[in-house]
Amino acid sequence: MTSQFKHFAPPYPINPKYQQKVAYFSMEFGIDQALKIYSGGLGYLAGSHMRSAYALKQNLIGIGILWKHGYYDQTRRPNGEMDVLFRERHYNFLEDTGIVFDLQVNHHPVKVKVWYLAPEVFGTAPIFLLSTQHPENDYLAHTICHQLYSNNLEAKIAQYMLLGIGGAKLLDLLGFQPDTYHLNEAHALPAAFYFYKKTGVLDEVRKRFVFTTHTPVEAGNEKHDVNLLKKMGFFGGLGLDEVQSITNIYDRTFNQSLAALRLARMANGVSKMHGEVSRQMWGKHDDISPITHITNSQNHAYWHDPKLDYAVLKDNDKALWDRKLELKKRLFEIVADQTGKIFDPNVLTLVWARRYAGYKRADLITKDWDRFEKLVKNTDRPIQIIWAGKPYPMDQQAIGTFNQLINISHKYENVAVLTGYELALSKAMKQGSDIWLNNPRVPREASGTSGMTAAMNGSVNLSTMDGWIPEFARHGHNCFVVPVADNGQPQEMVDEFDRQNLMDVLENEILPTYYDDRKAWLAIVKNGIKEVAPFFDADRMADDYYKKMYRTGVRKMAEV
Repeated sequence: MTSQFKHFAPPYPINPKYQQKVAYFSMEFGIDQALKIYSGGLGYLAGSHMRSAYALKQNLIGIGILWKHGYYDQTRRPNGEMDVLFRERHYNFLEDTGIVFDLQVNHHPVKVKVWYLAPEVFGTAPIFLLSTQHPENDYLAHTICHQLYSNNLEAKIAQYMLLGIGGAKLLDLLGFQPDTYHLNEAHALPAAFYFYKKTGVLDEVRKRFVFTTHTPVEAGNEKHDVNLLKKMGFFGGLGLDEVQSITNIYDRTFNQSLAALRLARMANGVSKMHGEVSRQMWGKHDDISPITHITNSQNHAYWHDPKLDYAVLKDNDKALWDRKLELKKRLFEIVADQTGKIFDPNVLTLVWARRYAGYKRADLITKDWDRFEKLVKNTDRPIQIIWAGKPYPMDQQAIGTFNQLINISHKYENVAVLTGYELALSKAMKQGSDIWLNNPRVPREASGTSGMTAAMNGSVNLSTMDGWIPEFARHGHNCFVVPVADNGQPQEMVDEFDRQNLMDVLENEILPTYYDDRKAWLAIVKNGIKEVAPFFDADRMADDYYKKMYRTGVRKMAEV
């Protein structure tokens, strides 16, 4: 190891259980509200992983990109509907490493500058962030790291090259030779081609690379024209014949996830259910790595409220109820600031908050308008509903759903839609809600982690049986779940089945328990807080990655 890495080495002794060196590649990291390099769930997951790697003193470093504009700022137009703002970001807590190197993108040299997030800043494993903001680059090169998940195809490919090839090249410059290269999604796949070109041995690639997939639908995985990828330099200078030979992909359309599965020694889904879905989905392909599962988790130390935990530890229902009221008041200050509506902390408050995507069905409970209106106008057992989340900034359909809900909220004093759903607002909504609504179409949600952190903060999950929920849920004990629809039916019938069951549980079980039997309600809250932490804390997840994924060696059957 060169002296250069010694300067950036973790300022803590490595735990002997975690001596193997790991480089963790991710397009986004949700570390802290102040560091705008994340969009949603994938970033929240990566951020929690880095925090737990730090807590466990693992020999792991993160490799990411310093996004100049972050993802985007979610703002409002004059009529209250959503707008998108891209704003430059500057951070005084990132250290300039002084490292600059060249990356060939589309036959042009691009200068890559490297920044360092020291562990002591936010309590994470060391993280290196790559940037093309360098005075010798032209404007086109600068745009590579402007926006997370660019909608420009060539910019997107260049971003994957920056993360993959740039990240792997940085490791060589640092003298940090990982035992394992961990690809968190297939974005950083070019790192495998860079490593293969360096070693010339396919088994060496398969010995060192592992791959985490978060996508439960094959059509949702990245696929691009192979000739465009070669022209851009995605394959790190390898000839197309060689790429086809080592990936066994001869189609004109190149599937990044399939290539990652063929170049990795081990892959994993992000919940038990997703592992099963992934093995079924990819099982028709030859020569792929074994696919196990490691259920996503969130860093309890970051997300939980200590006073709630203490009240549960002491079995003090009054303290638990009073603390929850305090946290609801904090959330309602945000609601009042954004919408001019003052909510009542004594009223059951339901929240739906996550990325807006069609399969997540943000507006599902509004689809029977008469029943929805009856729910929100009920004065005997009142309810308050809050929506939040950030669609992809160019997804007009998702933005349309967001705006539709904003317009619905204008009709009711107890319904609100918030903008700016990032780490800080996410924590406030989980701490200030009573019910966390999660209704994706089964089995489209690979994991989904927002409900974990909601449960950590005394918000009871109301969910379809998808992602991580089957590993946690005990209906009426620690959460509420609805039966699984017959997916052989048309989508409209599945949606209607789920909507009716969600509304039935909400009207006939949740609201009566909350208002008529506080002891029973708080028992569910306490069970959720106590039972989510042991398994769904990212410390367990980070430990599992070392046990199940980071052991070096040849391919073997996965422990599922």
